[in-house]
Amino acid sequence: MDFQPVLLWTDLLLFVLLAAALLSAFHARRSPPLREAWRKVGRRPSGIVAAVILLAFVVVGLLDSLHYRPQLPPAENGQGEKAYSAEVLSVLDGLLAGLRLRTEKTYSAPFAATLYQKETVELPEGGQARMYPRLVHGAAHLEDPPSQAAGDIAHRALPAAGGAALAVLAAFLLITARVARARRGGFVSAAADVLRGRAVLAWRAALLTFAGLACVCALAVALAPYYHVLGTDKVGQDVLYLALKSVRTALVIGTITTLVMLPFAIALGIAAGYLGGWVDDVVQYIYTVLSAVPSVLLIAASVLMMQVVIDTHPDWFATAAERSDARLLALCVILGITSWTGLCRLLRGETLKLRELDYVQAARAFGVGTPAILRRHILPNVMHIVLITLVMDFSGLVLAEAVLSYVGVGVDPTTISFGTMINMARAELAREPMVWWSLSAAFVFMFLLVLAANLFADVVRDAFDPRRG
Repeated sequence: MDFQPVLLWTDLLLFVLLAAALLSAFHARRSPPLREAWRKVGRRPSGIVAAVILLAFVVVGLLDSLHYRPQLPPAENGQGEKAYSAEVLSVLDGLLAGLRLRTEKTYSAPFAATLYQKETVELPEGGQARMYPRLVHGAAHLEDPPSQAAGDIAHRALPAAGGAALAVLAAFLLITARVARARRGGFVSAAADVLRGRAVLAWRAALLTFAGLACVCALAVALAPYYHVLGTDKVGQDVLYLALKSVRTALVIGTITTLVMLPFAIALGIAAGYLGGWVDDVVQYIYTVLSAVPSVLLIAASVLMMQVVIDTHPDWFATAAERSDARLLALCVILGITSWTGLCRLLRGETLKLRELDYVQAARAFGVGTPAILRRHILPNVMHIVLITLVMDFSGLVLAEAVLSYVGVGVDPTTISFGTMINMARAELAREPMVWWSLSAAFVFMFLLVLAANLFADVVRDAFDPRRG
């Protein structure tokens, strides 16, 4: 095997969350009420559009979570043992090897053929001149980029658009076949209903969203080997590669933090609402104190303390990736510990109402134990609040990482994230001429992720809220 698999802590937790999501989907499919609630989500065009966009981000994040260490070239004498690189890569790094390795000297604009700033260049016939040097990789296949670039881009974009159209057609046929099978009707009538938006689920909106994503991906695949589609940053790294690598960090922050906060919020919130008395007083005191402390200061102090621990124990980490992953995991834990209070307060209030209902009072009258009542009657009836809150908090956590990294107390500087991209772009905006594409790329990717999460949260809230029928 020419590589050594590497399992980081955040990778393991992401896979655990993925397994839990798959088990939940299997359970929802077997439960008629849950199946109907999720069907309501699928009927809303905004919900299914957001789900498709989120699925695309999840795929990128999972590809970036399969890590390995490549094998080093064998020794010249051929007698050495297998040795693996200290650099930890991911499957996404392998797929984007062209973008990762094709670095320039410094800034270059999107689709540019020269650097963004003039330099003193030695002329072939002797002497020097101030000019824009040609890029090493971007548009290097063109002899005269100003006159050839537009035609070359169009020439490569048309086949890519055709490939995207074939992918959309294949998806349309698969969806139509599924609709026809579910109805046990004709294929033509099912296709007409899908195109008119009359199917049970909003498949037309899903197809249009998939068509847009397919076109963007096909164009990026066709043009990225020849151009820097989103330009390069200060050290010449491709901005498209940095933006795609930032997706995993955002997903880790948004999902693993919820895994940390759930036990605190659910256990303490339900216990405070159902048991009352001194338990309620203690829980209220705890989350009131945490809410009174400015969250940014508390998180910054905790992150700095964790960084001291990491710096004083370098022997704990075999590679730089493990070190940066430890800080990322510590940030998730700190955010989870400091952000459970809102959900805890909601669960306490809902449990106070549920414990007075007739079926809970009847269970207590028949001598059912407190753990059984909490497990069978209270917890299932507050899960809709848990689900809605977690989906809505996801976008807030993604934005929190960007803010914390911007102020220097977020992820490790070697970890690529939207926050580090924005932090690096801060000084670029003061240049003349202004370097705008790094900040714009981070903004667009983060905007799409947060917007999709918010839209999906709104639809899930409407579908699972019992007061909305």
